[in-house]
Amino acid sequence: MPVRYRIILLFTLVVFFILGIVCGSIYYFTSTSRSKMMRSRLTNRAITTSRLLRQSEVFDRHLVRRIDSSMSISLKSKAVQAYNEENKRVYSYMDRWQDSIHSTNELLNEAREKGSVYFREGDKEGVAYYTAMPGNDLVIISAAVDEDGKRNLSSLKQLLITSFILGILISFAGGYIFSARLLRPVKKITEEVTDIYAYNLARRIQEGNTKDEWYKLSKTLNDLLDRLNQSFEMQRRFISNASHELSTPLTLISSQLEVSLQRTRTDEEYRKVMQDVVNDVHYMNNLVQTLLKFATASGNPGGLNIDLIRIDEVLMRIPASIQKQDTSFSVSLQFNNLPEDEDKLLVFGNEELLFTAFRNIVVNACKYSPDHHAEVVLTVSPDLFTIAVIDKGPGIPDSEVENIFQPFYRMEETRSVGGFGLGLSLASRIMKLHKGEINVESVSNTGTTFVLQLPVAGKL
Repeated sequence: MPVRYRIILLFTLVVFFILGIVCGSIYYFTSTSRSKMMRSRLTNRAITTSRLLRQSEVFDRHLVRRIDSSMSISLKSKAVQAYNEENKRVYSYMDRWQDSIHSTNELLNEAREKGSVYFREGDKEGVAYYTAMPGNDLVIISAAVDEDGKRNLSSLKQLLITSFILGILISFAGGYIFSARLLRPVKKITEEVTDIYAYNLARRIQEGNTKDEWYKLSKTLNDLLDRLNQSFEMQRRFISNASHELSTPLTLISSQLEVSLQRTRTDEEYRKVMQDVVNDVHYMNNLVQTLLKFATASGNPGGLNIDLIRIDEVLMRIPASIQKQDTSFSVSLQFNNLPEDEDKLLVFGNEELLFTAFRNIVVNACKYSPDHHAEVVLTVSPDLFTIAVIDKGPGIPDSEVENIFQPFYRMEETRSVGGFGLGLSLASRIMKLHKGEINVESVSNTGTTFVLQLPVAGKL
């Protein structure tokens, strides 16, 4: 069922129940009030008749009947009967001839026990009222038809039913109009989103000025489009740069082999060509391995092998690995605030990926430091591991800090230094994958500090 019809149905049902409760309550309390009023009037008449009958020296029964007949009250088919302690009728009055109240001994006895009993007989309502006087106990039965009250109650019933039906119809029409206006922004957003494709992700949805739910939805979709646009742009740049980096060594290999095959050469010349080809193949292999790691770091964390690992043990692998890559590189480690409990040195993550991230940062520090030395400082706090990688290189200009984590990005001043431009980008992806952060603090001609932060296991 479309949302619009569900809103209309829900709105109508809510109004249905509210009107039903209100109209039912009005009718119930009005009916109850009429019954109480009728009982009070019948009881007062019974009391009046009882008092007149007890004054027999002043009011005889014929006079009481004349008084009853002359009493003007808005009740029809009035009837009054009096019974003594032997349940014998001692007095009766009826508006209509041969109209009487059917009284039973059970009713009379019940009136003597309770003092007053309300009952119905046909369309009449009656009260059996007991008055006790020494030697002159009477049970007065007063009954009548409340035609005006019932007529008013019937009119009220018709009015409430009419109001109920009109209210439902009005609520249905109001729900129809209300839902159309409510869902109009959704329809507009849907139409705008439908017109957005991969080639025009720069287009955005109009958010409007009202800070309502539709504004939040539009803003959320625009934020999503921003992220998608950035991802597509990053993908395009990555594919373009990767293609360029891979095509360069392939072109060199192809050209060297073609040149070497143009004429017969000496063994030494063939050996030199083969060595150059091997170097290019190693370059391509390293680039492919780096791209594979980059793809792994860009994937879903659920697809990685996540374990509890000690952060200090990962860092202690770095100096030997750096020395193996280049004997001129050196690394010093410094651990601050190490806890006695080894469990407080644990972090959730993939050991090889974290090692790759730390190693890439340290390799960069060694490359650009004049003495090829990097300092690694681990600081442990209850909730966070902070790893600072410090070098004494030329520094990074403020305008370049935001770009250094882009894939294949290299500053003009560093293009002469070997590398693919993927190290920092790969490290950034790995840190994000582990809910961590990388911040850069750099001073020109003084050095750069990369600050890596990771949450302690159990503090995610």
